[in-house]
Amino acid sequence: MRGFLIGLFVLFFGVVSALSLRPGGLRNQLRNVARRFRLALILAGIYLACSTALRIAFPSSAGAEVAMVALAAVLGGTFLVMGQERQLDRR
Repeated sequence: MRGFLIGLFVLFFGVVSALSLRPGGLRNQLRNVARRFRLALILAGIYLACSTALRIAFPSSAGAEVAMVALAAVLGGTFLVMGQERQLDRR
């Protein structure tokens, strides 16, 4: 238990130090992390809802398995595109 708690603190300080080194400051980086986390939660909800519907509609279908893999790939690509940092126009 003690090792787990020490690991959590090391992980927390590692993440904060890595985000502090990136350009834009810690506040901006934490804002980006929060935005990506919300996006991940939304996409995970979409995946769970669709996979549940597929499991109920087609309980033992190989097509449903392929559809869930394709859905995961599409949602992963969506996260990669929508999760990018917003570029500020600095001139």
